[in-house]
Amino acid sequence: MGEITSVSFWRYPSIGSLLVGLVILVNICLETEAFSFIPSHSNIIQPPSSLRNYALNRRPTSSRSISPLYMKANPPPYPVRITVMGGGNFGLALASVVAKKGIPTTLLVRSDDVASEINETHRHPRYMSDIKLPRTVRATTDKKAALADATYIIHAVPVQYTRDFLATVKDFIPANVPILAASKGIETSSLGFMTDILKECLGEDRSYAFLSGPSFAREICEGVATAVVIASEDLMLADDLADLMAGEDFAVFTSRDVIGVEVGGAVKNVIAIAAGMCEGLGLGTNALSGLVTRGCGEMRRLGIYLGARPSTISGLSGVGDTFGTCFGPLSRNRKFGYRLGKGETPEEIRASMTEVAEGVDTSIALVKMIKKRCKGYRLDLKYPILFGVADIIEGKMKPLEGLQGLMNFPTRMENYDERF
Repeated sequence: MGEITSVSFWRYPSIGSLLVGLVILVNICLETEAFSFIPSHSNIIQPPSSLRNYALNRRPTSSRSISPLYMKANPPPYPVRITVMGGGNFGLALASVVAKKGIPTTLLVRSDDVASEINETHRHPRYMSDIKLPRTVRATTDKKAALADATYIIHAVPVQYTRDFLATVKDFIPANVPILAASKGIETSSLGFMTDILKECLGEDRSYAFLSGPSFAREICEGVATAVVIASEDLMLADDLADLMAGEDFAVFTSRDVIGVEVGGAVKNVIAIAAGMCEGLGLGTNALSGLVTRGCGEMRRLGIYLGARPSTISGLSGVGDTFGTCFGPLSRNRKFGYRLGKGETPEEIRASMTEVAEGVDTSIALVKMIKKRCKGYRLDLKYPILFGVADIIEGKMKPLEGLQGLMNFPTRMENYDERF
């Protein structure tokens, strides 16, 4: 179709009628705030930027002020489809979150048997098999079918498997479709965070967002109140994702501090292993509380060094997620540490686990990353808990030796970097 030039539209009745209809439609959309759900990166044709900006200014100041029935009463004016890559516990949980909003959701899984079981019974045969998934969740092993028409893609594959997995699907992911990553940790081979891996594997020409916070998969599926944060350099994308996912039992906050969210998500798993060891050794609540607090101090120190905001570290993705992982009975990392404290070896524990405890590999990668990127004197004194967990995982010391070493640590100011 040729481009319309500057000729007067009103000389042509058909075009004039079309514009009148468009004005009416725009007013209706503004009254229902329908434009507030148009994704900034969608391939769907969008309204002029001036209209879109006006509509966005009318959106609620907080996605939590939206009624739980908002999406049902005011569906987005475009066909939203979500694809979740990864059929583990957290992939199932996030698929449930968006599917409960009536959004068609596809789970990309590895096994045809698993896909068939989910489609026929609406349950995963291995993970949280007692929980029924919404009927709008469909599973498939067909990468092209799962990804071709996705409006948003949620990545829920563990960090250490992400690079190999993305190599198998990157040719099927449409250009410009945003990725929301829910994986936490540091890759052992590259010492990179998820933002580094995604950009290296899928390019820098698309937008990425990162979800974190205290959010156990089972509790999400059971409808227990949960609060998370989505960080993105593109705040409009974070807002759109928050609006799509937020509900009466799933609060979603937004942030621009990607590195802060990534640091919190990685370090909290290592602290949880230390907390589990403390509990396994029977050292009591005083020791456990002190250990977790000092661990959060190391998280803050590392985050600030890498460019994170202190407020992010003290928020949901930092201290909040640390509390949940260190004290929650569903935490895989805490359980791993608890068994270490009881005398089992890392190899024995790994052989008996059916799910990944991200903190194990992250602990070793984290120390290597600190040594590579953080300059300064006696890094082991600045990050004694992080270094100690890595040494225990690698068999260089016993859990009791590591925790006794912390108690015999030289007494100095609580926060040495605030002396001046």
